[in-house]
Amino acid sequence: MSTAVRLLAVLCLAALPSAGFAQSLKWNGATAPAAAPETPPAQAAPPQRTGDYLGLMDTDRDRRVSPQEYQDWLSYAFDGMDRNRDGVLTPDEQPGGRGRTVTRDEHRLRIAERFSRQDRDRNGFLDAQELSSPPQ
Repeated sequence: MSTAVRLLAVLCLAALPSAGFAQSLKWNGATAPAAAPETPPAQAAPPQRTGDYLGLMDTDRDRRVSPQEYQDWLSYAFDGMDRNRDGVLTPDEQPGGRGRTVTRDEHRLRIAERFSRQDRDRNGFLDAQELSSPPQ
């Protein structure tokens, strides 16, 4: 598994509600859940370089990732599990039918906090280098 693939897996798992919840998720790398309102682009195979993730997350193509783009990309798993689309993951919507209830807003806040830790130059965006670095 390439460093870029490992990085995305760490970012996605760290943004989820709990370690047990995160460990039970499976993503085959082919497509995101079809019903999710904000899904990453479908792709034939996971990107192999960190710069590829920048290109996928950077929806406005300005060569940097905004907090909104980062949150949208890392929310696809949450959105895919929220079967009734009420913005709340209840235990029955989570793997194993357990876990604490978490709202989409709480989930996005956790992602925003992670974004802030990765934004080392504090300019409000992530470039390829910041995106490839682990959060502090």
